[in-house]
Amino acid sequence: MDRQGAERDRTRKTAARMRVGVQKEKCNLSFSIEPGDTGRAGPRNAGRGNSPSQHEDIEAPLIPAGRLLPFILVTALFFLWGVPNNFNDILIRQFMKSFEINRLQAGLVQSAFYLGYFLLAMPAAQLMRRAGYKAGILVGLCLYGTGCILFWPAAFVGKYWFFLTALFVIASGLAFLETAASPFTLQLGDPRSAARRLNFAQAFNPLGSISAVLIGSRFIFSGIELKPAQAAAMRVAGTYQAYLKSETLRVIAPYLVLGAVVFFWAILIARTPFPHTGLDYSKDTLSSDHSKPLWKRRHFVLAVVAQFLYVGAQVGIWSYMIPYVISGTGIGERQAGYWLTGALVAFTVGRFFSAWLLNFVPAHHLLGSYAALNTMICCVAVMRPGWLGVYSLVAATFLMSTMFPSIFALGTRGLGERTKSGAACIVMAIIGGALITLAMGRVADRVNIADAYIVPAICFVGIALYAWLGSQMDPEEIAAEHA
Repeated sequence: MDRQGAERDRTRKTAARMRVGVQKEKCNLSFSIEPGDTGRAGPRNAGRGNSPSQHEDIEAPLIPAGRLLPFILVTALFFLWGVPNNFNDILIRQFMKSFEINRLQAGLVQSAFYLGYFLLAMPAAQLMRRAGYKAGILVGLCLYGTGCILFWPAAFVGKYWFFLTALFVIASGLAFLETAASPFTLQLGDPRSAARRLNFAQAFNPLGSISAVLIGSRFIFSGIELKPAQAAAMRVAGTYQAYLKSETLRVIAPYLVLGAVVFFWAILIARTPFPHTGLDYSKDTLSSDHSKPLWKRRHFVLAVVAQFLYVGAQVGIWSYMIPYVISGTGIGERQAGYWLTGALVAFTVGRFFSAWLLNFVPAHHLLGSYAALNTMICCVAVMRPGWLGVYSLVAATFLMSTMFPSIFALGTRGLGERTKSGAACIVMAIIGGALITLAMGRVADRVNIADAYIVPAICFVGIALYAWLGSQMDPEEIAAEHA
């Protein structure tokens, strides 16, 4: 009997320890992200800047033990979705040539692409609320790879709308990937290192962008730029349509290779166990959540607006950079493509530099300063087209480097069990890349390409105002999150 009683005591103690462990795990996973704020999140620090816990936040482990492989696989997704995003910048110039369309019509490349983001982001969130991040990532990779393969029949059919459809399918897949990858990265480990972890992962995105522009400049651009007299002579000879067809077919190989890589990565992720992050995962958890709805959270709503402005500014600057360089300097399309590559290298350097700088500067201060500087830099590009304008756009690209992850982290902090839905809304704001690019194309066609850069200058004004005036949680929200 004594032995049985001792056994029951041990069983009760073990169960109690397990309950405590579960409660600790819940506390660790339901966190409020404070990017760049080196003080610990909590009611005591509401309204403060730095706190004595600065070194604890900086020394917090970036990646928890046992989660390195999932982190590497998901971080690679940031690289992979950077490739089609910047292939678009090449396609705009290529399709203007092969389909003989103007800048506004070529801007439909970005419209079709970012429409996929807008329409599929919320369905992606709903899927992941029921099936988890891994399921969303796999669906996204399958859509992404399928869209790449569709470039093959699109090129042989030779219809512009077919290419736009393929781009829509690719972007639909990227909507799943971006809705999953960023919040998964934030929630993968210690909340104190969440913003640093996301900025580190996002630093690999511009590497994909650089690869895209280098590959596109080499394998999509033919380097053949006909003068009006040469085009007229080819029309008379009956060879002009064959030339246009050959230019269209040049897009096939890069997209087929990209599709193969994407499907291979889907297989790797399918075979890798993913940790359960504990947020937004069960219907019971969601039904018991009585926190403030998303649309009543000021810092979140304004983050959606800021992300709309940022993505529009970024996509617009890059989409029309090649025509801007050609117009202002007179160099060829391949050389202009290399200048876009140089801008993306600056973006990559800026991303790593800013990730380091966030150890010392609060994210909203860095975001506001970068946006204000970019407003002035874009004005230089408007007023001084030519080499000074080109250098200005490279500098603007450097300063854009930290804006997307900083706005994302500032907007999703404190959302708790609403994180996936909030992330989806911010991803939907990527539709700005479609609308603002069209606005730039309209200005470029009616006035000139240099004056079109006043549009991103206005966008950066809005981002600076968000960073300085609208990115902080309300005191009552901070208190509620940590009650």
